[in-house]
Amino acid sequence: MSSVFSIRRLLASLMICIGMASLTWYGIQIASRRTFQRDQRAALNHEIDTGRDAPTPSQPAPTPQDRPVPGGLVGQLDIPRVHLSVVVVEGDDDATLKKAVGHLPDTPLPWDNGNSALAGHRDTFLRPLKDIRAGDEIRLTSAHGTFVYRVRKTRVVDPSDITVLASTPQSELTLVTCYPFYYVGNAPRRFIVSAERVESLPVEVATASHQTP
Repeated sequence: MSSVFSIRRLLASLMICIGMASLTWYGIQIASRRTFQRDQRAALNHEIDTGRDAPTPSQPAPTPQDRPVPGGLVGQLDIPRVHLSVVVVEGDDDATLKKAVGHLPDTPLPWDNGNSALAGHRDTFLRPLKDIRAGDEIRLTSAHGTFVYRVRKTRVVDPSDITVLASTPQSELTLVTCYPFYYVGNAPRRFIVSAERVESLPVEVATASHQTP
């Protein structure tokens, strides 16, 4: 009987250790994401401030890169009504999406014409999309300026449906995340937000309205 109790105590201790290790790992992941977001927001503010400063003949202002390197800063995505604010970087691999929303490299960048697509995890940065609706305003702030979009529609599609990334003659923004939002495990479908650009603001104006949460 004592051996049974010993085994039970051992199993209980083991479960406690596993639980503590899991909580520690989760805390490290959250802290890492927050640090990355904070550092990238600071970098974006620096890029905007540098570009805003009036150039002189001897020291022209640097030009922001048209095509960021993988993992490079694209800008900041804000959807005020659903309280979403997150940094966007170049790439859609798992390492990138763990720390930010990613710009799909095969689609135009927000400062180019066409359908620019951003992807993110439903259980981290893009969870607020569950409350988004047609007519909501989306802002993408970058060193190239701020681009304002209006949500046209949302829909749910299969992962194989790549028509959501189709080229468009007008400037649009497509947000992609997994669906259902509270599904346990790998969610089987994709939630799509389609928005059209309604305004482009120069860097000087974008800087005046830019805030870091």
